[in-house]
Amino acid sequence: MEWSAVSPELRRYLRWIPKPHALSCSWRAFARAALALMPAARMGGVRLEIDESIGEGLRIYYPENRRSNGALLWIHGGGFVMGRAVQDDRLCMSAASAVGLIVVSVEYRVAPRHPFPAAVDDCLVGWDWLQSNAARLGIDRQRVAIGGMSAGGGLAASLAQRVHDRGEQRAVAQWLFCPMLDDRTAARRELDAVRHFVWDNAQNAFGWRSFLTAEPGSAELPRYASAARREDLRGLPPAWIGVGDIDIFYDEDRIYAERLQSSGVPVTFVDVPGAPHGFEVWGGRTELAKAHIAGAQRWLETAVA
Repeated sequence: MEWSAVSPELRRYLRWIPKPHALSCSWRAFARAALALMPAARMGGVRLEIDESIGEGLRIYYPENRRSNGALLWIHGGGFVMGRAVQDDRLCMSAASAVGLIVVSVEYRVAPRHPFPAAVDDCLVGWDWLQSNAARLGIDRQRVAIGGMSAGGGLAASLAQRVHDRGEQRAVAQWLFCPMLDDRTAARRELDAVRHFVWDNAQNAFGWRSFLTAEPGSAELPRYASAARREDLRGLPPAWIGVGDIDIFYDEDRIYAERLQSSGVPVTFVDVPGAPHGFEVWGGRTELAKAHIAGAQRWLETAVA
C-alpha cells in the first residue's frame, strides 16, 4: 500500500508505531508481558476498579459525573492472539466520562493457546456478571451496549448474537470500531500483496487460523466463531460501525453493515478516509481521531438513553 494513501495528519504517528508481529511467538509473549506491566491510565473524573475474581478479570470505570444508568461492556483487540484490557484504558475512560456511564472491560483468553470458544465464553462471563450486578451498580439491564475494537469488535458482534439467541436480556446496541468480523477476508490471497498498514493479511490469516484451529474460509465453522458468517441478522441490536477506508477490514465491515441494514437493523456506518487499522488508539491525538471518537460517543449516548 502506498504511503500517499494515508491521511497526512496520521502519517507522523504511523511512522513511529511498531508494527505487530503476530506470527512470532516470542514477539507475542513479549507484548503480553509488556502489557502486564503497563500501568493503569488515569483520567480526571473517572475511577478505575480492577476485579480479578471474575472469569479472566474485569476493569470497571466509574464516572464521577454519572448521567446515564446504561452501561457499556467493552472488549479489547489483538487479532485473537494478543492484547490485554489495560491497553484500552484511555478509550474506556473517555467513553465513561463523555457519556456518563459505567464501562466494564473484559479480560479474555487468547489463541493459539486458547482457541474458540474460549474468548467468546469469557466475554459472556463479563456480560452475565454485569447483568447480575446491575441493581447494585445502578444499571438498567435493558440499556447495556456491547462494544469492542478490532478482534474485540468481532467478539462483541459474536457476543451480541449469542446473547440475542439465548432469548433473555439482549444488548441495546453494538459499538464496533474496525471490527474483525469475517475469516473469509484472510482467505483472499490477492490481499497479501496489498501490505496494509498496521495489520496485514498475513497476520490476519494467522490470527484467524489460531482462533479457529481451521483454515480461514473453511466451508463449516461453529456458530459465533465468525460474526459475519451468520445468515439471519434480523433482530440484532442497532449498530455503529466505524472503520478507515484503507483498513484491511473495510470491505467486510461495510458488507456486514449493509446486511444488517437489509435485515431491518438500524446501522450507522462511518468510513474514515486515509485511516489505517487502529488509528483511534495510536493516532488518538489527531483531530481526525478525536472527531471520530466524539461522533461515536454521541451515538452511544443516544443508543443507551
